[in-house]
Amino acid sequence: MSAIITSHLQRRFHNTIAVSDLSFEVKPGEIYGLIGPDGAGKTTTLRMLAGVLKPSSGRAMVLQEDVIRNPEMLRRRIGYMPQHFALYADLSVLENLTFFAEVFQVPRVERTKRIERLLQFAQLEHFANRPAGKLSGGMKKKLGLACTLIHSPQLLLLDEPTNGVDPVSRREFWDILSELHLESVTILITTSYMDEAERCNRVGLMFRGCLIQQGEPEALRLMAPGEMLVLYTPELAKTEEVLPKLSGYITHQIYGDRLHVFVSETASEDQLEALLSDANIPVHMLYKDEPRLEDAFIHLIRQARMEANV
Repeated sequence: MSAIITSHLQRRFHNTIAVSDLSFEVKPGEIYGLIGPDGAGKTTTLRMLAGVLKPSSGRAMVLQEDVIRNPEMLRRRIGYMPQHFALYADLSVLENLTFFAEVFQVPRVERTKRIERLLQFAQLEHFANRPAGKLSGGMKKKLGLACTLIHSPQLLLLDEPTNGVDPVSRREFWDILSELHLESVTILITTSYMDEAERCNRVGLMFRGCLIQQGEPEALRLMAPGEMLVLYTPELAKTEEVLPKLSGYITHQIYGDRLHVFVSETASEDQLEALLSDANIPVHMLYKDEPRLEDAFIHLIRQARMEANV
């Protein structure tokens, strides 16, 4: 039995279609990541699944509850953490957890034990009396997650929970999610970080309100076109001009001081090096490598934009 099933889900805002014909499933106990550019419909999708926003058409079953017919029943069983979680800045960490325990009607006999566990779980036990407004960005995110977990939900809906926090805090946040995953909590998360998408069991790629691809990260990574050559050169702009002359050239992407050049099997490193030499372009390093999920993501989005003529 799936934790989430959507069928032809759609949401309109006047003449704008934010989510269109969305059909996918999330299995119990898995981490499913929704990725996509800004405006792809990820946040709208989570709001519909949380029962916060009513779909314009289609159907969504979450934990076997219809999100349209039983939104109140559903909210008791899920944990929804929007991008801007409503912590109370003047209340301490402990007071915020106590407040959300009361909101979710956690029995008093369980409340103290559950709060103590969450403080330790989120590594906030030494900050219990600090006002939430004086926490670092990463600590606020962990407190938000702890408040979301206070009623022991079976399913977590997390909307870009690590957006804007430092790499160390992101890793700590994901360590917490990994522990929840081991406890068989189902997690649906939206993220713009490809390293986080790699940590999901399955990933769905959204574009302009539609799900254009989904699967395990490894399978999606292999959707990058052809073979990939990694090229380091100080002449990035000049290299972009000559690359289309390479036999077997498909496309390329720039990452800082390097290019990822995608070619067919007929092209070789020697051919690319010879082309650059003829153009007096210095090569600091050139080698073949496996494409990353980010490479496949960019390729699939470019392809979708070409098909949509945008």
